[in-house]
Amino acid sequence: MHFSESFFPQRFGITARDLENYLAEALSHGGAYADLYFEYLSTSSISIDESIVKSALQGVSLGVGVRVIAGERTGYAYSDDLSPEKIRKAARVAACIAAGPATVQKVSLNEGGRRNLYPVLTAPTETAFAERVELVKRADRAARAYDSRIFQAQASYADNLRQVLVATSDGVLSWDRQPLARLNVAALARDNGGTPQRGHAGGGGRVELSFFLNEKTPEHFAAQAAREAIVMLDAVDAPAGEMTVVLGPGWPGILLHEAVGHGLEADFNRKGVSAFSGRIGQQVASPLCTVVDDGTIANRRGSLNVDDEGHPTGRNVLIENGILRGYLQDKLSSRLTGAAETGSGRRESYAHIPMPRMTNTFMLAGESDPEEIIRSVPKGLYCPDFGGGQVDITSGNFVFSAAESYLIEGGRVTRPVRNVTLIGNGPEALKYVSMVGNDLKLDEGIGVCGKEGQSVPVGVGIPTIKIDRMTVGGTA
Repeated sequence: MHFSESFFPQRFGITARDLENYLAEALSHGGAYADLYFEYLSTSSISIDESIVKSALQGVSLGVGVRVIAGERTGYAYSDDLSPEKIRKAARVAACIAAGPATVQKVSLNEGGRRNLYPVLTAPTETAFAERVELVKRADRAARAYDSRIFQAQASYADNLRQVLVATSDGVLSWDRQPLARLNVAALARDNGGTPQRGHAGGGGRVELSFFLNEKTPEHFAAQAAREAIVMLDAVDAPAGEMTVVLGPGWPGILLHEAVGHGLEADFNRKGVSAFSGRIGQQVASPLCTVVDDGTIANRRGSLNVDDEGHPTGRNVLIENGILRGYLQDKLSSRLTGAAETGSGRRESYAHIPMPRMTNTFMLAGESDPEEIIRSVPKGLYCPDFGGGQVDITSGNFVFSAAESYLIEGGRVTRPVRNVTLIGNGPEALKYVSMVGNDLKLDEGIGVCGKEGQSVPVGVGIPTIKIDRMTVGGTA
């Protein structure tokens, strides 16, 4: 596509000359680098509770963010008005914040190479609203019909279409059209007046609406959520103490994302506050562990053609056979440390400054059969689904809750257990990985990552892995 065919020139009459002038204004006080991030975002969301559609929302937002960098100083200003005078004003404000002695030659913009990791002709946001409402209704009906013990179900759907244009003082001009959709289902089960148990499931990606009609249907997610709720009715209290833990494939990779991934983002390491700071080339995990962040996987929730600084995303090997190889770099950290950009600059919207973030983060598959891994554990815990968690970046310490877990007794998965909490340290936990399965699976497409008040969509993944030592917080 040519710049003249992109959304912003068509809708707002912005020319390459306009962008060059705005960048010149941003650099007028001596900044060393500047960029412009234009965003048009259309969104919709639907939720159903008690078999009634409780909310159905649609909205649009529009704006531009102007950033100027001078050494370690960053000036940022934004506007939801795209009139030339408002954009120039934002550029002047950012320029004053990050004034410096640098002199930048006149900017000449050139379009970057184009690729399309998500060739979606009609984004879900552009389809009939009634079709999306029906998806939520189908999920609700299917969850309730799964088992008579399901007494409540909730379903929600959300999509957006983000259209962005990025122009930088390095001369790069890029734009992208980024569709995204997700369907979630939760089910509550109760047996003979006992304590209700909850199951949840969901998924999506940068896909067309047909994904939910032909590939992962509302009935698929509803059955997953209802099954989990029913299973947990028979759960016993979790044991407590140090034990062997086996993580199932897919969504449990959220532990890897939180406990390890955040610690590999360049801003934390540049400031020396990560547990991984200054450790490139060192053994930080079991030799069985290779961790990758890859923003180029087709149609995945965390994938992008270009990051939010206009740089192409890539496949970045962070830990290779247990050796730390690198960090996730954005423009600022790259400039300050001399490291190459990794396409990891991300932001929530035009109103937010970019920072290094993950895309799709996962551990590569190993050679062990998953059933062999279970058989190798005389006594332990198997966790195929996770809830929430948190990590302290400086120490690497984490706490996670497991949504679905089972005892392993005599090399067999036996009784379900509830109220499981996994407590540990990211780098230490990876050192105790003794078996890695050959069944790598990425999550269904529900991940949302928070950092410094900003949320962005991400993907996670992991094969079945055995961790020889981990502290389990339980009640038994």
